[in-house]
Amino acid sequence: MSQQSSPHDGKHFVVQKGKAQCNQGDQFPQHKVTSHRKHFWNDSDGNSDFLGVTEDDLQFKPSGPSFGKCKLKPSSGGNLPCSYAPAGKWQKTYDKVKITDKKIVTEASELLCTVGGKITIKDHGQRGQMSKKNVKNADAKKVQRINPLVNMQDFKETVLENELDAY
Repeated sequence: MSQQSSPHDGKHFVVQKGKAQCNQGDQFPQHKVTSHRKHFWNDSDGNSDFLGVTEDDLQFKPSGPSFGKCKLKPSSGGNLPCSYAPAGKWQKTYDKVKITDKKIVTEASELLCTVGGKITIKDHGQRGQMSKKNVKNADAKKVQRINPLVNMQDFKETVLENELDAY
């Protein structure tokens, strides 16, 4: 049997510090997770920026006209502020992983607004980061071939010195 592809293949889970965009707005607010306080993506320190966004997380920072001026509300002095009004929960969520029985928001998810806009993910908020363990386990010869400007042995020694200085 062949495995069916999903619109979530290759997509990231969204975290609180990620940004949303409305196709009718001009600002990009961060998510505000209110559905839980305990599940973090790629952060073992419990930093609230990395709380996982679920289908029930419908608030943004800043609150109020989160998405700026709305193209659907023209006026003589320019467009009026957004009147964000979500039409239910996030749609196109990922149901294979759940947080407190709520589906996960990914880069493929969207949220409709009753005013007429469609909110999507502008930035998932996660960032790749090289750990000390990655540096220690790196193959110096392979790194040299990939990036001849980096002397991996010197880099490893610097990382180890910094690690020792921290104690």
